[in-house]
Amino acid sequence: MRTRLLLACLLALASFAAASAENPVVLIKTEKGDITVEVDLARAPVTAANFLRYVDGKLYDGSVFHRTVTLMNQPNDAVRIEVIQGGQLSDDKGFPPIAHETTATTGLRHLDGTISMARGIPGSATSSFFFCIGPQPELDLGGKRNPDGQGFAAFGRVVGGMDVVKAVHVLPAEGQSLKPPVKIISVRRIDR
Repeated sequence: MRTRLLLACLLALASFAAASAENPVVLIKTEKGDITVEVDLARAPVTAANFLRYVDGKLYDGSVFHRTVTLMNQPNDAVRIEVIQGGQLSDDKGFPPIAHETTATTGLRHLDGTISMARGIPGSATSSFFFCIGPQPELDLGGKRNPDGQGFAAFGRVVGGMDVVKAVHVLPAEGQSLKPPVKIISVRRIDR
């Protein structure tokens, strides 16, 4: 019995490692430093492919991180979160909205360093994305941050540069708007 359990665990780890090896890695160069992200194309295919088409089209180049949400700047929210948000493009520069992939569908959770798509109603996500600072379970399916309870579509994680994410998070802001915003110089796929 122990041997079977050990074998099952090893096979699961090998499967996870193989899936990770196939997932693209993206380098986000900002004026405050670099952030490296593993995009989980294996578990969040719709959301990850959407992000990657913006990356491959170089549409994020010159955009900004425009928003920081801290425990102190959301006085009217019963459920507080900590994130930074960027990549928002005008409607004429983007692609149509995508279907909403819940965290129950993908198995991904909003943990420290998770990258996820911003949205209004489910199925309205386009280009804007955010990074979690610390675990944010209220952003998962069933979480109470959004009244619809559908959560947000997580699609990857920071694998380098979390110090940059945290540094942006504490920059000066008026309300939740970074003043000034942090420029995204380029976003490109890179080799592992």
